[in-house]
Amino acid sequence: MQYLSPLQPQDAARIGVLLVNTGTPDSLEIAEVRRYLAAFLGDPRVIEAPRLPWLLALHGYILRTRPRASAAKYRKIWTDEGSPLLVLSRRLQSALVQALATSPGTAAAPAVEIGMLYSQPSVPQALQRLAQAGCNRILVLPLYPQYSGTSTGAAHTQVLRELARWRWLPELRWINDYHADSGYIEALRARVQAHWELQGRPGHVLVSFHGIPRSYVDRGDPYERQCRETARLLAQALDLAADSWSLTFQSRVGVAVWLQPYTMETVSQMPARGIRDLGVICPGFALDCLETLEEIDMENHKVFLAAGGTRFSYVPALNISAEHVALLVDMINRHCQGWD
Repeated sequence: MQYLSPLQPQDAARIGVLLVNTGTPDSLEIAEVRRYLAAFLGDPRVIEAPRLPWLLALHGYILRTRPRASAAKYRKIWTDEGSPLLVLSRRLQSALVQALATSPGTAAAPAVEIGMLYSQPSVPQALQRLAQAGCNRILVLPLYPQYSGTSTGAAHTQVLRELARWRWLPELRWINDYHADSGYIEALRARVQAHWELQGRPGHVLVSFHGIPRSYVDRGDPYERQCRETARLLAQALDLAADSWSLTFQSRVGVAVWLQPYTMETVSQMPARGIRDLGVICPGFALDCLETLEEIDMENHKVFLAAGGTRFSYVPALNISAEHVALLVDMINRHCQGWD
């Protein structure tokens, strides 16, 4: 193996922050959506199945049919600047750079880069940019508040795979999760309250998280427990009665049993139970993306109204809100203690 030496000589240590997220197609072209799905669904961290049968199914059938349908979904939310996830990621990066430059917690402003697991800019590219900026101390911050091997675990794998190619390694720290961080819960509470001030308080609150197969949790993934803890703490912060909120899991694919109850099934049944005024928040998504903007605020919205609901309101993700930026700055400062 030829080892790389991307780190540049420096007179003093410099901190770099790597923000990690899942990714998004670079364009609406079917070929690009197919490439993105192949990388995502081909990751053994995401799909834990016997490799040869799964890859045969993935390339023999799924990638021949699904990209066109996925591209149609992305087209509904695409902006003039591109994919909402990438646009918001860039804005969050800029906001963090500015906030960290004036933060009393850092002696010198850290560099901040974005690394996408399955699209551009990639995790290896982001790590190399940090090294070229002289960062020999790197904090990895996956933007997944709740830990799962399918998300944060995948980030660990890609970071370590890239660093295994380097000759001169940086010091490394990780933020594994922040599902119960008081600043995170407060940021969520403030986001919900601000939305309610504009849209009105709903009769029922649905807290929806991205699902994973039930078998992953049975084999030790802490994701479900952390999701339920986040939901409980948020309901407590919002002073919600036990019968005024529900928790569900969305984005199920395939025939395997995933974490339940399922979001769309629950939403479709709510009007028959007398719930016709519904507010939805998705705390597991730090930034709005296909799963929130299209799946929740379009598909589930439509299902709810068709089933007899009268009002559906989606609370946007934390995105680039002041509370989100303050939360991330605080976590970065805390986890970098001693490096300055």
